[in-house]
Amino acid sequence: MERKQYQLGDIVQMKKPHPCGTNEMEVIRLGMDIRIKCVGCKHSVLVPRAKFESKLKKVLRSNPDAASHEGED
Repeated sequence: MERKQYQLGDIVQMKKPHPCGTNEMEVIRLGMDIRIKCVGCKHSVLVPRAKFESKLKKVLRSNPDAASHEGED
């Protein structure tokens, strides 16, 4: 199975919807755990990376700013 590529600021679609009804989330933190924020109600949750990747359906929109900021530090 192909691993889906995601980065900070991407809007992703999850397999199951959030209780508010939308299944679109924004990736707002990366690391051992992934923090995602619901696009609909703005609720955020911290999810272990393995669990996040198992529930990720696809990347809907990539963050256009992430490519231009790579390598800046």
